[in-house]
Formats: sequence, structure tokens, C-alpha cells
Amino acid sequence: MLNSDLLIITKYIKNLENINSTQVETPQLSQSKSYLKIIGIPYYPHGSCNSQECLSLSDVKDIIKQNQIFDNIILASKPWVIKLSPKSDITIVWIDIWDAQSDAKDKGLINQCFNVERSITTVRMANANPDIPQCKNC
Repeated sequence: MLNSDLLIITKYIKNLENINSTQVETPQLSQSKSYLKIIGIPYYPHGSCNSQECLSLSDVKDIIKQNQIFDNIILASKPWVIKLSPKSDITIVWIDIWDAQSDAKDKGLINQCFNVERSITTVRMANANPDIPQCKNC
């Protein structure tokens, strides 16, 4: 079903005589969460090794907003940022997005690459993560 179909349904319902149009909710397609991880975002933005300037959630949200592959993507929860290892300056960022039940947005993002500063990052599929993501060995 397309957005134009949803608009037709909305107009029809609001034009019915026995309906209070202010109480009609906007129809939308049923959605589910898709789980993705972004590999390769630098832990220290702008090349700084100062521990007080590490990658923050607002930096991650800005990165997502600035890259066109994430157009029309809505985060379902806050991103999780984890360093690959204590000595590494690369992160894995887990994101949960709202997606149609057909996973159309998810499929369009998987294996996509984009640049963050001088690094090339890749979007991968992830398993549903609990509140605390864990490495594969845990």
C-alpha cells in the first residue's frame, strides 16, 4: 500500500457524516523494528585522541542525518556505540529502525557503504540486541 492510498483512506473516513474528523488518527502501515549495525565509524571524531571528545550519541545521530542512504529512516531507539577493542579507534554502532513488515528499508541499507570523515563505514544486518550488546563470544 502506498502513501497515496493512505491519504485516500484518510479523506474518505474524515468525510463520513457520523465521524468526528478531529478524532480520526492518521492511518499508517504496520511497522516492525529492523536491527542494523554500522561498522567503522571513528571513535575519536575530528582525529582527536582526547578521551573527553569520543563519539557521542548526538554525533551518531548527526552522521545518520547527513548521509543520504538514511533518508526516510526513523530510529526506533537510541543508538549503541561500542569500541571494537580497548586499543582500537573504530566503533560498531547498533541502530534499531522502524521498517515496513516487508523490510524494504532494511534491505536497502544492508551492505551499503558511506564515508565518515576519512573512514569508509559499512551497514550490516544485526540480530535483535538486548539492552546491552555483547560480542560474539559472550
